[in-house]
Amino acid sequence: QLQASGGGLVQAGGSLRLSCAASGLTFSSYVMGWFRQAPGKEREFVTGISWSGRGIDYADSVKGRFTISRDNAKNTVYLQMNSLKPEDTAVYYCAARYSRYGELIPKGLREYNYWGQGTLVTVSS
Repeated sequence: QLQASGGGLVQAGGSLRLSCAASGLTFSSYVMGWFRQAPGKEREFVTGISWSGRGIDYADSVKGRFTISRDNAKNTVYLQMNSLKPEDTAVYYCAARYSRYGELIPKGLREYNYWGQGTLVTVSS
């Protein structure tokens, strides 16, 4: 089970930190990803991190503004979002894919085994 939290309303240029707590799985064996879905749009890849933390990938739209990290001891993955823009407004979902020792970050929705319930981020202009 994945439980995302930390969403809310923020002004453009502001910051938010999302968290995703995992339970019922061996967290350190999973690639963790963040996806988002804006109103009327398809769900899209935002960022992902490998089980070790050495493999990380970002969508071009968030590079330099968002930072993903994980704490395997706490079974939690984080998404630090800075310099937020109105176009970042979306429901953000965390996802997990089993990938023991793998460092590659899949970007396809169907490649992930588990999904959280989503947390809404609204950026006002």
